[in-house]
Amino acid sequence: MTIHRQRIVVDMDEVLADPIEKFIQLYNRDYGVPLDLQLIPGNEIFEHVPEHAKDKWFEYINEPGFFRNLTPIHGSIDAIRKLQEKYDVYIVSAAMEFRNSLIDKYDWLAEHFPFISWKNIVFCGDKIVCADIMIDDRVKNFAGFNGRKLLFTSPHNLLLTEYERVNNWQEVLDKLL
Repeated sequence: MTIHRQRIVVDMDEVLADPIEKFIQLYNRDYGVPLDLQLIPGNEIFEHVPEHAKDKWFEYINEPGFFRNLTPIHGSIDAIRKLQEKYDVYIVSAAMEFRNSLIDKYDWLAEHFPFISWKNIVFCGDKIVCADIMIDDRVKNFAGFNGRKLLFTSPHNLLLTEYERVNNWQEVLDKLL
C-alpha cells in the first residue's frame, strides 16, 4: 500500500533567496549612498529609491548573475531538509519573467539545495500547480490554488491579513511538523 505524502510547493525569491539584500548591495555600489531601510509596509523595495534610480531595480534583475549570487534566507536550507522527511517538496519559481533568471536560479539551487532533485524543480510563468501547501510571498500566486496557503512575510505583503502568515522558516516548521 502506497502512502500519499502531501506536496509542498515553495517559492524562491524572498522565501528561499534574498533579492532585496542583493538590490541594496548593488544600489550602494552604484550610488555610494546607503539605501533607506525603513521600508513602509505594503511597499516594494524599488519604491524606496530616489526618483533618478527608480528603474535600477529592473536593470539589476535583468543582469546575468543577479539571481545566481543571492543569499539564502536564514533557516531555509535546514527547514527544507526537515520538510522533506515528511512531505514531497517542490521548488516552484516564476523564472520565465526575467530572461537570465532561469539558469541563475537552477545553478543557485544546485549550490544551496543540492538535495532537491531536478525532478522537484518547476520553473514557470504562472504558478498553476497541484499541491497541498504553497509557501509564497506573493498573493497573486495563490490565485486558483486550492491548498493551504502560507504567506511568507516580506515588506511588500505586511499589510495583508487575509492569509495564514509565516514570518520565518522556524514558524513554517512549527506549523507543518
